[in-house]
Amino acid sequence: MSKRMPVIKELEPGTYFWCRCGRTGNQPYCDGSHEGTQIRPLEFRVKQKKKLALCNCQKTRNAPLCDGTHKNIS
Repeated sequence: MSKRMPVIKELEPGTYFWCRCGRTGNQPYCDGSHEGTQIRPLEFRVKQKKKLALCNCQKTRNAPLCDGTHKNIS
């Protein structure tokens, strides 16, 4: 899977942490790889089970959701 393409996931209700640094080995979720940087993960909540397109390029303006920005990255 391209790191630029969104990750489509059906998420259960709960709290999730979206990776903002791009270092995680568990994309799109934070695994703590940001330690030692100023970058922190984005906490988001899902209230009911739903399918989401999560950003995988870390450039979205609608974090943690994909907004199509990856299409403009060269």
